Amino acid sequence: MEFQEAEKRAAELRSVIEKHNHNYYDLDSPTIEDDEYDALMRELRGIEQQFPQLAFPDSPTQRVGGTVNSSFEKVQHTVQMGSLQDIFSEEEVRGFLAGVMEQGADEFVVEPKIDGLSVSLEYRDGVFVRGSTRGDGFVGEDITANLKTIRSIPLKLSEPLPFIEVRGEVYMPKKSFAALCEEQERNGDPLPKNPRNAAAGSLRQKDSSVTAKRRLDIFCFNVQQIEGRELTMHSQSLEYMQQLGFRVIPDFRVCHTPDEVVQRIREIGEMRRELPFDIDGAVIKVNSFALRADIGATTKVPKWASAFKYPPEEKETTLNEIEINVGRTGALTPVAIFDPVQLAGTTVSRAILHNQDIISDKNIRVGDRIVVRKAGDIIPEVVRSVSHRAGSEPYFIPKVCPICGAEALRDEDEAVIRCQNLDCPAQIARSIEHFASRNAMNIEGLGEAIVQQLLDNGFVHNVADLYELDVQTVMQITGGVKSAENLINSIEKSKQNGLDRLVFALGIRGIGQRAATLLCERFGDMDSIMAALPLEICMIDGYGQIMADSVYNAMREPHRIKLIERLRSYGVNMRYNSGRLSDELAGKTFVLTGTLPTLTREQAKQMIEQRGGKCSGSVSKKTTYVLAGEEAGSKLTKAQELGITIISEQEFRDMIGEN
Repeated sequence: MEFQEAEKRAAELRSVIEKHNHNYYDLDSPTIEDDEYDALMRELRGIEQQFPQLAFPDSPTQRVGGTVNSSFEKVQHTVQMGSLQDIFSEEEVRGFLAGVMEQGADEFVVEPKIDGLSVSLEYRDGVFVRGSTRGDGFVGEDITANLKTIRSIPLKLSEPLPFIEVRGEVYMPKKSFAALCEEQERNGDPLPKNPRNAAAGSLRQKDSSVTAKRRLDIFCFNVQQIEGRELTMHSQSLEYMQQLGFRVIPDFRVCHTPDEVVQRIREIGEMRRELPFDIDGAVIKVNSFALRADIGATTKVPKWASAFKYPPEEKETTLNEIEINVGRTGALTPVAIFDPVQLAGTTVSRAILHNQDIISDKNIRVGDRIVVRKAGDIIPEVVRSVSHRAGSEPYFIPKVCPICGAEALRDEDEAVIRCQNLDCPAQIARSIEHFASRNAMNIEGLGEAIVQQLLDNGFVHNVADLYELDVQTVMQITGGVKSAENLINSIEKSKQNGLDRLVFALGIRGIGQRAATLLCERFGDMDSIMAALPLEICMIDGYGQIMADSVYNAMREPHRIKLIERLRSYGVNMRYNSGRLSDELAGKTFVLTGTLPTLTREQAKQMIEQRGGKCSGSVSKKTTYVLAGEEAGSKLTKAQELGITIISEQEFRDMIGEN
């Protein structure tokens, strides 16, 4: 493809993809299937790889994630990101309104209070340049790479304003939260407490590809700073943000009297159960910016706004039993089984109790009258015990596995009790499902039901047995030739997967996808990983002692050694292809800052890593070079203070012999 043709096609693809993003994320009305959307993205990514000068910062391909930061750089907020004063009754609402009305307020905006994590988004000349957390209101953390994975955040505005900073609330939709909880439970990992905690944890992931998978979203609700446009009303600013391409806080309404405000708060409360996201209140704000300045603020909160908090819906019921589930890693998870109650529009009768510490702290016993609610209106949880049944005794998770009867012990560094039998049927089923999952060996057609039938019929006993299956055997499960052939072909195809997928598929505790890739990049093949010492593993950027020990111990377990050797004998790939071009930058650490003339940061990072170099998110004495572009900020200043060599994009290209 010639450059002009590529330039035209890339522009077309960007326009089409952004339109589909708008339909999906803003209108909740997708007009294209996922595989068709993925095909468009692959085509655009291919063009940008062939012609790097076409990979603009606002391209939808920049949202995929994959950047790993060892630390988050601090961001000083020019405008304080304050909190709000909470109020809990309609009387307090009227009291707040009476106070601001005495100072001239006669128009208010009432809007839902999204339960998420507050962030700042900064744009220069209409292009997204930095995003940060609220922090303490004065200093936050730079999480630009993670925020770029949120597709409803525009990378380029409809107007090239010189500068604008907006404030928004990042949240995890209820559907995404339920999917995350299901995945965590399936993998035997700790469950997030509620959508807000899940969103906060996802935003602070070191690996932005993990953030991308969490399907976060955002509503913007305030203009912090703006150049090139004058705004006088909050409602006007919300409408203008919509014009620029932001997804603003939904269902905001301008009210003029206390009765209208109270009525609107009631309406939001009545519809909160049906919303696809979690809210914990309604916010009341004076509409006029000029009047806000006159009313002022305390050192902690503005006097011109308040947040009305809705009480959580709680029900009392009887705890009949505590059931123990066993996960992929052998974790014994206690589940409360109680008389059914209606919560947030659905009937619930089960709630995860997580671990022994929670049971003991809340003094929960079988037969208790308990109070339950839904965390984030989704996940049932036991809030407290109200009363004990006569003669009841404290509950303790059994020291034997309920599935296989083997000993169950508590981990030294965790609150989790685990079955010690590696051949426990419950663990085997979960481990095979994980091995076959999309992000691991990606064996299509090997879902939970098929796995269980293979185990029940004795056709497999561990993941290595999958590679001994044939069409005739699988047909006894699937009942059809075509489906059996497809599964066998998928199993055969998985042998060619990258080593990083295999390492992740092995289910080493604490080692996710990115950690598996880093391990493979460092050691190159399975034999080297198996021979690595904890000190060597710990030297990988992003690894700590716990992760290093986990890998080291896993690679010395007799059953895992035997499993790896069997997989090797079936032809499963044991070498890692990093795509590295040379080692000319080996041992050199680069820090990227500012806007480069023709390269995106991700492209420059890839070019460095393909030549053996390393990229860091912060400047230190260990930094070799700072690759700086226009509008370089505090990283450049620190590099100058430390005497670090600063190079331009052209000098970098000269260094690697590429122009």
